[in-house]
Amino acid sequence: MKNILRTTASFLALGILSVGLAAQTNSARYDSDIQNRVTQQLTRKQEFRNLQATTEDGIVTLSGTVDLYQQKLDAAKKVRKLDKVQGVRNMVAVSSSAPDAELEAKLARKLHYDRMGYDNQFNFVDVSVKDGVATLSGETYNDVGHDSALALANYLPGVKEVVDNIKVSPVSGFDDRIRVTAMRAIYRDPVLGRYASDPALPIRIVVDNGKLSLYGTVASAMDKQIAGMRANQVFGVFSVQNNLEVVKGS
Repeated sequence: MKNILRTTASFLALGILSVGLAAQTNSARYDSDIQNRVTQQLTRKQEFRNLQATTEDGIVTLSGTVDLYQQKLDAAKKVRKLDKVQGVRNMVAVSSSAPDAELEAKLARKLHYDRMGYDNQFNFVDVSVKDGVATLSGETYNDVGHDSALALANYLPGVKEVVDNIKVSPVSGFDDRIRVTAMRAIYRDPVLGRYASDPALPIRIVVDNGKLSLYGTVASAMDKQIAGMRANQVFGVFSVQNNLEVVKGS
C-alpha cells in the first residue's frame, strides 16, 4: 500500500513539474516577440527615450530614467497591455534634483488651489516629501478630488514616487447636508467670513459618517474657537474635531 502511495505521489509531482515547465517554456517561446513589441512601444514616445527593457519567461523588466513619476507609471501600463506579457517589473528611476523642502512647498501650494470653485472646501490633503517620495494623506469629498490631488503629485517634476494615503469620504446624503450647513454657518459668521475670500486657504470641512473635522489655518485662537462653536451647532453632527492651526505669533 505504501509503495502505491509513493508511486502515486511521484506521478503527481512529476505531472505538476511538467505543467510548470511547459508553462515556462511557452512563456519563454514568446520572449523574443514580446521584446520586439515592447521596444517598438517605447520608441514611439519621446518621454520613454531613456528606457530599456528585458524579457524573461514573459516578464518584462523596465529600467532607465524618465522625467516624471507619471511617465514611469504610464510606461508600465503600456507594456502590461501587450499580448503575452505575464507581468512587469518597474525598475525605472525618476530624475530629481529638487530639495525635499522645495518639492513639498510647491506641491502644497498646488493642492491648496486644487478644485478651486468646486469642492475644495470639503477636501483636506496634506503632503510630506522625503528623499523625493511624496506622501499624500487626508480625506477628499469624492474620487474626483482624490484623483486630482494624486495627479498633481504624479506630474510634479522632481517627485520620484507617490504614496497615496488619501481616504475618500463615503457617499452620504446625510453627510452632504452637514457639509453645506456647516459651510454656511462658518462662512456667514461675521468674524469667519473672510476665510471664504481666499480660495487657497479656506477652512476645510471634512465630514465622514456624521463626524465633522475642521482643517486649515486661522489668524487667531479666537477664530479657531468660533469655528469650532459654529460646527458644533450644526444639527445632526455626532462629533467635531477642531484641527485648525493658528498662525504662529498670533
